[in-house]
Amino acid sequence: MATAHTPTAESQSSAGDAALVDGSRVAVIGGGPAGALFAHFLLQMAERVDLEIGVDIYEPRLFAKPGPVGCNMCGGIISESLVQNLALDGVRLPKDVVQRGIDSYVLHMDVGSVRIATPNEEMRIGAVHRGGGPRDVTEANWESFDQHLIEMATDSGAKIIPARVDAVTRDDGRLVLQVRDGEPQTYDLVVVATGVNTSILKTFEGLGIGYERPQVTKTLIREYFLGQDVINETLGTSMHVFLLNIPRLEFAALIPKGDYVTMCLLGDEIDNALGDAFAAAPEVRAVMPADWDPEVKSCQCLPHINVRGVEKPYAERLLFIGDSGVTRLYKDGIGAAYRTAKAAARVAIFEGVSEDAFREHYLPVCRSITSDNRVGRYAFLLTQLAQRLRFVRRIILYVAAAEQATPRRRPRMSSILWDMFSGSAPYSDIFMRMFHPVLIVRAALAFPATLLSRTPRSTPGAHAAISTKENR
Repeated sequence: MATAHTPTAESQSSAGDAALVDGSRVAVIGGGPAGALFAHFLLQMAERVDLEIGVDIYEPRLFAKPGPVGCNMCGGIISESLVQNLALDGVRLPKDVVQRGIDSYVLHMDVGSVRIATPNEEMRIGAVHRGGGPRDVTEANWESFDQHLIEMATDSGAKIIPARVDAVTRDDGRLVLQVRDGEPQTYDLVVVATGVNTSILKTFEGLGIGYERPQVTKTLIREYFLGQDVINETLGTSMHVFLLNIPRLEFAALIPKGDYVTMCLLGDEIDNALGDAFAAAPEVRAVMPADWDPEVKSCQCLPHINVRGVEKPYAERLLFIGDSGVTRLYKDGIGAAYRTAKAAARVAIFEGVSEDAFREHYLPVCRSITSDNRVGRYAFLLTQLAQRLRFVRRIILYVAAAEQATPRRRPRMSSILWDMFSGSAPYSDIFMRMFHPVLIVRAALAFPATLLSRTPRSTPGAHAAISTKENR
């Protein structure tokens, strides 16, 4: 890393007139986690090297408000790795931000269910509301996760501009942003952190800088009001994950948050019909209250998500972070926003804002995520195989249940499932563990038992909840 210093006219010239100096202006388009964290880290690093810069965050949404006006269209799970990284950076989440500590995952299949406890029995996974909550909220008893981060950015010195950027042009190498009924504003660096559910990305494609929008797919998110007491009696402090042989469905989860439960579905050509089919599945009905009516929804959206990042998430004085650039496949998008935001801030302060600086110092971070996603696609192919083959589901259930019933046994299958659900580990690491010799032996030994529809019984004191279709 370069020695910390305030850029001078001489160093600015040697960097091709593309470095932040005292008085430089930085614009962040989008005030979600990627944008807010970038602004916070940039200002913190600038203060460390005695650099005075101005940061404007363009964000029209009101994250403290319920309903679409404050919605950021996300399932709202904060992975344990992100919680740890934020804590190391001095960013701690207050109790009223984390709606429910997730201490376990319960995997539901047509052949049975198994509870998988969090590693080391620590409640490090958090369920949060990204905005002010569903549209039927009358009085929120929580703080929005995104609101908390954007307030942290303003505490660091960022200014919020409550407007949507309508046009982007260049003037003498710098970028000019235009909002409706506002004067054009020129910036020394523009960072795009909008996500993929916005039309502004098409504007950047038209600048001739080599940027092409990410490939996307749809997801379905529904919010159901149940009340804390009912949730405590049913879903509890577990995130419920479903591996069901429903066409087009790749991943499904029910996430308890305060008074609400979030239904999150991923797959091909997601639509309301698929959501209704999932809600009608007996495995889902068994988890939810007996009087639950899936037609009575507090909120619903069908947002797009990034499934293949961009090849060139940068240009001269311009960066794309989070979903508008590169993110993790399916899981831990907020964690990827953190990684790209922090890396972008470090490069801008210590290396400059030229295209060459971004190519050399920012692109490798994005490529590491992209490379891991390629491995992730193979890992998800294996889960799709399990969805289609009943005996594979039985093996997964048997091995995971045996591990949870024997605390001293290294939970190889359980840790793979945990990390696939939470996004807490790189896909490359997960994929390698799928072929560990010990796990293969365990699966082979479990095969005869699966033919007899047997699962191991939980031992006294074991943190396992095991059931099979046959004994329910």
